[in-house]
Amino acid sequence: MAQTKILAQGLYFGEGPRWHEGRLWFSDFYDHAVKSMDGSGKVKIEHRIDDQPSGLGWLPDGRLLVVSMKALKVLRQEGDGFVTHADLSGLARHLCNDMVVDAAGRAWVGNFGFDLDSELAQRGVEGVLASHPTTNLVRVDPDGAVHLAAPDMHFPNGTVITPDGKTLIIAETLAGRLSAFDIAADGSLSGRRVWAEVGARAPDGICLDADGNVWVANAVAAECVLVAAGGEILRVVETSDNCYACMLGGTDGRDLYLVTASSSHHNGATAQRTGKIETIRAAAAAAGWP
Repeated sequence: MAQTKILAQGLYFGEGPRWHEGRLWFSDFYDHAVKSMDGSGKVKIEHRIDDQPSGLGWLPDGRLLVVSMKALKVLRQEGDGFVTHADLSGLARHLCNDMVVDAAGRAWVGNFGFDLDSELAQRGVEGVLASHPTTNLVRVDPDGAVHLAAPDMHFPNGTVITPDGKTLIIAETLAGRLSAFDIAADGSLSGRRVWAEVGARAPDGICLDADGNVWVANAVAAECVLVAAGGEILRVVETSDNCYACMLGGTDGRDLYLVTASSSHHNGATAQRTGKIETIRAAAAAAGWP
């Protein structure tokens, strides 16, 4: 089991890491900010958001898209500020979350589906895993039009798109699996299937490598694992705290960045700045989107 190097500390709760124009971009939920980091670990605030920001992506013309969690919206950068790109409230159920944006500017956005913190407090992890509401995966077209992409998702979370743009792979956190869909020319999804079962792990953020394998952040353990189609675990990386997201980047695409924190619960995550960005070298470079 390989161990990581800590590059940055002092975050509340990082999410949605994306490698963009030579920097690692990410959201910090409870700092209400989109931040970026250089290769040495120096962090700067790129944008303040009047909400909890989560998933990030860019339109083909370079404008930033940001998931506004509580508002159930995707925001679009216009100049120095943001406007509503899409209102997901008709399809999303409780806190929008991770997002992937493809080369055409289409975005797929997940959401919690229910008040996870409250349910965990009342019923515990086993109770929530045994019974929980499903929710919708939502597609947002480049013009902001909103569509149902897939129903009955078990906490749709980290998402990747293969380099040919034809397959979407998504973590269903509360089902302990990665699921795959075929992407049609109009962005609609079909052919839903299990891409990999990950057992007792809770797959959160994910990223794709050039060998076609997926790095999976495990939200209930201090690890990130490399998973092959079918579920074989190819590598396990130990992190300092539970790992909630991951992204490949760096000059050659082989720096694996890992976003960690001591807790994902709102009360714990807002009480102390335990969030970190950790890193380790990977064998294969980044591929596809994000």
